[in-house]
Amino acid sequence: MKINDVLRGKGNEVVTISPQATVTELLALLAEHNIGAVVVSADGSAVDGIVSERDIVRLWNGTPDAGDVRVSAIMTAEVHTGTPEDLIDNMMRLMTDRRIRHVPIVVDGALTGLVSIGDVVKSRIGELEFEKEQLSNYISS
Repeated sequence: MKINDVLRGKGNEVVTISPQATVTELLALLAEHNIGAVVVSADGSAVDGIVSERDIVRLWNGTPDAGDVRVSAIMTAEVHTGTPEDLIDNMMRLMTDRRIRHVPIVVDGALTGLVSIGDVVKSRIGELEFEKEQLSNYISS
């Protein structure tokens, strides 16, 4: 299976935030969409960074006026991205090796989706259940 198969099931909508937004605005966005990470993008298409709940927790630990800090100050600027043609197994390996939970999907420099570790695991479980069913049918016939 490929990442494109995952995106076909979950959709291509990606929540983004401006690098100039504040952490308070970021918190509101995360809560509004019930998500754990947001792609940082000045134009809504290019990936400038990514910011997650963990980044906020690190900031909040001892930073006065943390809510007024700009997203650009806490985001991860070196973002590992994928493509719709990437294999699920390779994406799982990337996420495990890099210890990341969200990977923006990019085509020709434009953001086209976001895949989480939950999306990848759900997809892999579906594959395994299908294989199990096929093996069971083969054995019983």
